[in-house]
Amino acid sequence: MVAMIIQAVVFDIGGVLEINRDLGVTGMWESRLGLGPRELNERMADVWRGGSIGMISEDDVRQAVRECLGLDGGPLAEFMSDIWREYLGTANTELIGYVRQLRPRCRTGILSNSFVGAREREQATYGFEDLADVIIYSHECGMSKPDPGIYALTCERLQVEPAQTVFLDDSGPCVEGARQAGIHAVLFQDNSQAIGDIENLLAL
Repeated sequence: MVAMIIQAVVFDIGGVLEINRDLGVTGMWESRLGLGPRELNERMADVWRGGSIGMISEDDVRQAVRECLGLDGGPLAEFMSDIWREYLGTANTELIGYVRQLRPRCRTGILSNSFVGAREREQATYGFEDLADVIIYSHECGMSKPDPGIYALTCERLQVEPAQTVFLDDSGPCVEGARQAGIHAVLFQDNSQAIGDIENLLAL
């Protein structure tokens, strides 16, 4: 087998480019609404799933919150603000800086299991569209990792072969899915390890 030169590096968002911590939003709202543990997500499960693959709009999400949780007006806006605050996390500034300097050595991409409305909010907060040549959001393409199709779509839009691609993710199943698709996948543990592993692959 002839080795192929790496031409693109693709990054996950949550837990990689964004540092996400449990801010206790779900528990806080369960307490506020008099719900039991896990009840909020059980009520909203179809909404969370539908929003992750673009089957519903943001208006649909807000309507579902009204129906499933009984929130409207100011409380609804407050709930959605809390959900997005936890979703967006904070910037992994070191890794974002590394991504920025990868071009023109190689093309850069972002591949994220996302939620309807994420592109606009992440662009406003982090400017990801200025960071990557291609951004694939699950809610826009109707597929989520580790579906083989989403890795194929990413390579197609980057105009590279899977064997010419490195993918960084903090999820074991998503990393394994990428490997099965023929991509060089790296499991994110920390910035130093991730950057070192990517650089080793770029040097091959």
